[in-house]
Amino acid sequence: MRMESFRRRLVRGLLGTVLMAWCALGFAATIEVTDAIGRKVRVNTPVQRVIVNFNYEEFTAVAGKEAWAKVVGISRAPWEGWRPAIFKRYAAVIPNLQAMPDIGHSDDGTFSAEKVIALRPDVLFMAEWTFKAMQTARDQIEAAGIPIVVVDYNAQLLERHLASTRVMGKVMGSEARAEELAQLYERQYKDIMARVAKASGGTRKKVYFELGQAGADTVGNSYSGTMWGKIVTLLGADNLADGKLPGPWGPVNAEAVIADNPDLIFIAGSSWVNKPKAVKTGYEATPETTRNSLAPYAQRPAWAGLNAVRTGQVHAIEHGLCRTLFDYVAMQYIAKQLYPEAFKDVDPVASFRAYHEKYLPVPYAGVWMLGIRP
Repeated sequence: MRMESFRRRLVRGLLGTVLMAWCALGFAATIEVTDAIGRKVRVNTPVQRVIVNFNYEEFTAVAGKEAWAKVVGISRAPWEGWRPAIFKRYAAVIPNLQAMPDIGHSDDGTFSAEKVIALRPDVLFMAEWTFKAMQTARDQIEAAGIPIVVVDYNAQLLERHLASTRVMGKVMGSEARAEELAQLYERQYKDIMARVAKASGGTRKKVYFELGQAGADTVGNSYSGTMWGKIVTLLGADNLADGKLPGPWGPVNAEAVIADNPDLIFIAGSSWVNKPKAVKTGYEATPETTRNSLAPYAQRPAWAGLNAVRTGQVHAIEHGLCRTLFDYVAMQYIAKQLYPEAFKDVDPVASFRAYHEKYLPVPYAGVWMLGIRP
């Protein structure tokens, strides 16, 4: 009897040990997810070590500030390098962000598969444009057994916005939050498109977008079929850059802008460093600094007669707003200029403030979209 009792206790003890290990792993399981570009990817969950290549604010909104405790690496240049004022605010509330290891960046040739592999992540969230550009590196990473989940907010396709949001939520174990965000985005997007469909039908307005990074004496990039260009087309306006660029972005000939005489002009600004002539937008901008930095564009030679300049339809808008989970606020702002009556009850600034209050760990501040006239 004593031997039988000992055996029972031994079995119970072993089962208890297994159960505790199972619980410690958070009911570990290999799941299959579908990423933004339709790839089937197997991920061991719950993930404990994560690398984020881009879309940092989207990751934060979907997974929550606490999820950054699991992040072991980022591509620092597109965040800290491009928009340090934004990075600084997040670093103040995310303890491990300032010292976060850097895996490099595809645009400047520093992206390193070796650094990714050395950090031993359970998953790498990678932007579609990085995935497309870094075939050799991604093959090395996947050969090392590290799953790559592609997210894509750049293409301005509703289905990719939703898929990116939901796949991050599934991998990070925050599916309910991700679903809430996906439904919010889809609801806002469809409301905008319904208003546009009802309001449009007459003469289509011509819109010119330019990247206001180098100052008014330099013609910055415009966009066709992607980012700002895709948004303009979605909103039922004629994008002046269409048919004038060799690819999805690049500068439009200055004479062509004058000849086409746009009804609205948007200059994309941000909080770039070492760009003293750039249009200033973002958390630290004020209406005065934004309008002062925008004014030289409206004062360009031969622009005085443009419809947009004569009617005061020259606007600054944060460049980062064109490829995010909250880009619907930019769509609202642009649509409100195109169809003021249809969007008279829509407040893009209030929309962005509400998004911050519910989903982001930093408070809303500054200027993100503003017309040249008070």
